[in-house]
Amino acid sequence: MWFGNEFAVEININMEIKNPAFNYDQSGQKYASHRQTDPRIAAYVQEALSDVKTVLNVGAGAGSYEPADKYVVAVEPSVVMRSQRAAKSKAPAIIGTASALPFDDNAFDASMAMVTVHHWPDMNKGLKELRRVTKNQVLIMTFDPDALDNFWNAHYFPELIEVEKARYPTIEFIVNALGGKCEIKSIPIPLDCVDGFQEAFYGRPEAFLEKEVRLSQSAWSFLDEATENRLVKALADDLQSGNWDKKYGHFRTQATFTCALRLIIANT
Repeated sequence: MWFGNEFAVEININMEIKNPAFNYDQSGQKYASHRQTDPRIAAYVQEALSDVKTVLNVGAGAGSYEPADKYVVAVEPSVVMRSQRAAKSKAPAIIGTASALPFDDNAFDASMAMVTVHHWPDMNKGLKELRRVTKNQVLIMTFDPDALDNFWNAHYFPELIEVEKARYPTIEFIVNALGGKCEIKSIPIPLDCVDGFQEAFYGRPEAFLEKEVRLSQSAWSFLDEATENRLVKALADDLQSGNWDKKYGHFRTQATFTCALRLIIANT
């Protein structure tokens, strides 16, 4: 049985990040092969968009979680990420950023931003822009920084967790920026999740030993190479010795894990 504070650790690193954005043009070439739409998670997005026809996807990347049955307009600043959309049969994306959307007020029935807000230099302005161009619901998928310690990687990767806490806005911040009535859903992650964010590997710890997996998790890029190598070695050593399985082996067969992943649905 997992309890919410099982993995809480005392960390005092005082992480400061001046620019929260990940350089996808430099490191995102294989992003789409590791960060794919998981159908179990997508079901929550599809349900929230069931009654709309037009959707704006901001920070759209390679197109994960875009609904196939809607008219979707995508906005994405990275040329590398835009180039990966064709392989997923996604429509080309407009070059742009959240803080200056080139659309009229109420231009779309709904809008979405899937695990991207933490990359925006001006999150408040970007969220208000989403609200401006959207008639009805705005969907934000993000991670709750106040829940990031509730995962075993807080024990092995404390510096990485501090990076994430410094980048992700609080749920309260997002709700206040969007206004209106907000519904917040905690999203359970399946054991065989195909979207390769950190919590997706709660029962498959060996994945963190693969460099390409870490490259698809942007927080690692904020650590220096020596720190990254030290953290990964500590996990590798415990996997080899069996210590990880003694403490956390039950996760290998746990069907789902509900931790920090949230879907915020803001209605007018």
